[in-house]
Amino acid sequence: MAHQELTSVPYVRALCAGALVGALYALLRVRSPAPPPVALFGLLGMLLGQSLLELR
Repeated sequence: MAHQELTSVPYVRALCAGALVGALYALLRVRSPAPPPVALFGLLGMLLGQSLLELR
């Protein structure tokens, strides 16, 4: 496996687990404890900024 594939596996697993838990919450009609989407975009921005600085 290439390095890129190895580093993306945990992200894919986390995404699948999150989707599964989200579907379970929806089936049980329970409100998800996840942060609002705007907070998630802020976290994404932080990760992108950190990644850009590490490329230098």
